[in-house]
Amino acid sequence: MSGIGPKNLVGRVAVITGATSGIGREIALGLARQGATTVVVGRGVDRASRVASELSGTSGNPSVESVRVDDLAVMADTRQLAGALLDRYPSIHILVNNAGAYFRRREVTPDGLERTFALNVLSPYLLTTLLAPRLIASAPARVVNVSSAAHRGARVDFADLQSSRRFSGFSVYGTSKLELMWLTREFARRLNGKGVTMNAVHPGFVRSGFALNNGGGTAFGMRILGRLFGRSVVRGADTPIFAASAPELASVTGEYYANRTPHPGSSDSRDPARARQLFEECARLSGLPPLAG
Repeated sequence: MSGIGPKNLVGRVAVITGATSGIGREIALGLARQGATTVVVGRGVDRASRVASELSGTSGNPSVESVRVDDLAVMADTRQLAGALLDRYPSIHILVNNAGAYFRRREVTPDGLERTFALNVLSPYLLTTLLAPRLIASAPARVVNVSSAAHRGARVDFADLQSSRRFSGFSVYGTSKLELMWLTREFARRLNGKGVTMNAVHPGFVRSGFALNNGGGTAFGMRILGRLFGRSVVRGADTPIFAASAPELASVTGEYYANRTPHPGSSDSRDPARARQLFEECARLSGLPPLAG
């Protein structure tokens, strides 16, 4: 991996959500191989602990640890995760917001939010905001949001962010990734000069467990598509690892990367007014004061 040394991250703490499977697991492995104290965040105490142990053995890094979270789509669980991380780690240098999903049918969380929005958008907002003071104190630090090329062509209706009037799974998924692009750019603006960078990445269409949570024909179709057109989890994790650790990106912020290359993203994804509007709406929904900026 060009520009990334084998022990580039010794002494650094890296937190990866959704790290018990798919590209999240591979991202965690890649950062562990570079020497980071690597925190595997995933559902289930036993599963997260088992994956951390496996990654420690594979990477040769004894400092691979786990923190359980029940459901990142539930705000109380994301808050609990943030509290656990803050209690355990005096410094946090890397946060990879990788957890996300596609839902074929509309579901509502206990907070009354549509689940795609809650998991793919509000949870990264909430976790990043809660950890921001620690990231700033640990600077230089980085946040990487795993977005998608699915953001292209997406449209956001601010009058119906919860998709209660009309719901199409793939459309809502694409919208959530556009919204995550906006959060990336607005966080980057507000954190500018504080030693914390924020970038988004597109991992590509990866042969992983994506969309298999829906079962039935959707899961079957995604398996077939993955075999025909999907890239490996190793290749899918490469750009997120690059964004999280490459020395040459130390001062780069507010960008979007695919195949280790910066891309502008859609024109909508570069709209600062709508990025600010979404950021403030997430602050309202979460009950957290927005970062100054």
